[in-house]
Amino acid sequence: MASVARHRLSPAETGPALRALRAWTPPDAPSGSLHPGDVGWLLRRDDATVFLWTDARTATHASAHAAARTDTQASARAEGVTTTGAPVAVGFLDGPALRVTAAPDADLGALAADAEDLLVPGNDATDGLPVPGWEPDTEEPWLVFSWTPEPVSSRAVRVTASDTADRALVHRAAFTGSTLTADHWRTMKKSPAGHLAVETLVRTPAGEPAAAATGWFGGAGRCGLLEPVGTHADHRGHGYGRDAVRGACAALADRGASAVAVLTPAGNEAAAALYRSAGFTVVRENLDWTRPGGA
Repeated sequence: MASVARHRLSPAETGPALRALRAWTPPDAPSGSLHPGDVGWLLRRDDATVFLWTDARTATHASAHAAARTDTQASARAEGVTTTGAPVAVGFLDGPALRVTAAPDADLGALAADAEDLLVPGNDATDGLPVPGWEPDTEEPWLVFSWTPEPVSSRAVRVTASDTADRALVHRAAFTGSTLTADHWRTMKKSPAGHLAVETLVRTPAGEPAAAATGWFGGAGRCGLLEPVGTHADHRGHGYGRDAVRGACAALADRGASAVAVLTPAGNEAAAALYRSAGFTVVRENLDWTRPGGA
């Protein structure tokens, strides 16, 4: 079994992790749990923590990802992140779930063994990392949607600095219990992932903020991601959410994205209907891995 080393990264240190994820993002819907945009959305929080796993072996070998890995290691050294070996996985704890995307040739057994001390009781699910003895959660699958670039007509406009408060307001009104503020949004935009974000806002004819979407660029010829998307609770049923989604997709395509993906729980019928209305199709289901008995 390969040996891996885990590095705990602060928000300012996440550049190497983001570059590794971009190198692993395919042209179609990502196969792992994390897209660079998932990390970008996490970085709205000052206390965000990201884990970067590297190959602890000193020997290197040629692979299709060698150039990207060399660049990532050099960037890590330049940013003060001490790593040994090539990046093999990136992850973070999302509530009780450990979300991970691994390099195509990573040793998942070694990663699962190293992650044991993160998977304490209460952290009872993983997304993207099979754990020996755990079980796929077939009762709560995630739908993976994909959009192929096409001509777009939309009422959405790009979010500017003057729209930040309204962008945060839409999110709070769309997601019960959200405490997102304009300061959180500015923190995200100033993070190492901020330049990957494209954001759209749709207003009512009276000028009220109605819906918004944030898209994340994974690189030219690679799949983008939507995270998050929301419609103000007072303005649903008028197509505002669809326009926000299509506007974000068009902005990602303009930057060179080959496709755009979005994930939603299979039980969220309203979200699934929104994405289908915006031109997305389901390409597969993702299943979390859960601890037997949940404890």
